[in-house]
Amino acid sequence: MKKFNPPLRPLALMNYKKIDSGLSNIIANFWKLVWGDNNPAIDQKTKYLLSLSNAVGANRFRQATREMIKAYAAGTTVAELDELFTLFVWNQGAGYFASEIGPSQLFAAYQSIKSLEEQKLSREEVVKNLLEEFGEGNPDCGVRA
Repeated sequence: MKKFNPPLRPLALMNYKKIDSGLSNIIANFWKLVWGDNNPAIDQKTKYLLSLSNAVGANRFRQATREMIKAYAAGTTVAELDELFTLFVWNQGAGYFASEIGPSQLFAAYQSIKSLEEQKLSREEVVKNLLEEFGEGNPDCGVRA
């Protein structure tokens, strides 16, 4: 079975090295503990969806967008994203959704996924499009300092 190589690597980790190399090593090892387990109890797609949900709850839409792209690349379906966004309305409230989530890059990326799938693009083509529009080159989604 081919190992999944997620898009949008954790480039923000490089910022810790700018502070202190010891801190950078601690954070890198913690990242490996969370995301690098070869036999995780929670599958990768679900981890991305949990991370996406936690990021939305913490108002971190840049992170949420990146996690959604990784979740989609890992096999998350539009139907699953539809349910997740319905949960955001339920848990965060309609007003919060309308004023914060609706105008966000996260929601734009979600709508892009839906639109591109309706055009019958392959998952790989959708991911490529997402990375071009919502990847490192987008200042609302990129993490390079």
